[in-house]
Amino acid sequence: MKIEGLITIITLIVAVASIALLFRYVVTLRQQVKDQGLTIKQLQTQQYDKLNLVETTLSPHLFKNILNSIQSHAYQTYFALDKLGNVLDYILYDSRQDFVTPKEEIVFIQNLIEINKIKLSPLFELQVKTKIDEDEEYYTKKILAPLISIDLIENAFKHADIQSADSFIKVVIELHGGMFSLVVANKISQKPPLLKQKSGLGIKTLDQRLQLIYGAYATIDRIQEGDQYIAQLKIKLRDYKIEMRSA
Repeated sequence: MKIEGLITIITLIVAVASIALLFRYVVTLRQQVKDQGLTIKQLQTQQYDKLNLVETTLSPHLFKNILNSIQSHAYQTYFALDKLGNVLDYILYDSRQDFVTPKEEIVFIQNLIEINKIKLSPLFELQVKTKIDEDEEYYTKKILAPLISIDLIENAFKHADIQSADSFIKVVIELHGGMFSLVVANKISQKPPLLKQKSGLGIKTLDQRLQLIYGAYATIDRIQEGDQYIAQLKIKLRDYKIEMRSA
C-alpha cells in the first residue's frame, strides 16, 4: 500500500512538472508575439497554425484526463509513465515541426490509447485496428500535421459510455494508396455532459487546422446513429503533395 502511494506521488510530480513546462512555453510564445507588436491575425498562416496548435490543441484537459487515468490504477503507473513520457516527447518536440511522418503520428495514437485504457474495465470492448502499408512511400515522409488525431481519440474516451455492458470504442487507422484515414466510433454515454464555456473548442480547432493546411484534400465526417457516434478523418496525402510540388 505504501509503495502504491509513493508511486502515485511520483507520478503527480512528473506530470505536474510536464504541464508547467508546457505552460511556460505558451507564455514565452505569447510574449514574443506581444514584443513584436503583432496580433494573431497579422501572423502568416503557418505561424498562426503553430500558435493555435500550442494554445488550443495542447490544452491542459489532455493532461488532466491522463492524470485521472493514472491515479485510478496505481499498480499500472510504471507502464503508464512510460507511455506518458513518449506522449510528452512527441508533444514537446516532434509536434513543433510543421509536419511529421504518418508513422510517428500513428505511434502517438497508440500511446495515447494505452494511457486512456487504464480507466477502462478489463471487460470493456476496446478495438484498435491498423491497416498500414509500410511500403507506402508516404509512411515515413514528413507530410502529416502533428497531433491531427488527438481530438478524435480524446473525445471518444471522454464521451464514451464506459459503464454499460455493451459499451465500446473502436479505432481504425489506415494508410494506403496515398490516403491517411482515422475512424473512431464509440457508444455515447447517457449521462448529460457538463456544459463548459469552451466546450467544442477542440472540434473547431481541428476543422480550422485541416482547412488551413490541407484545404480540399482533407475531410472529416461526424455521424450519430442512435447511441453511437462515429468520426472519420481522411487526408489525401498524395494529392496534397502533388499540389505542393506544382505550387
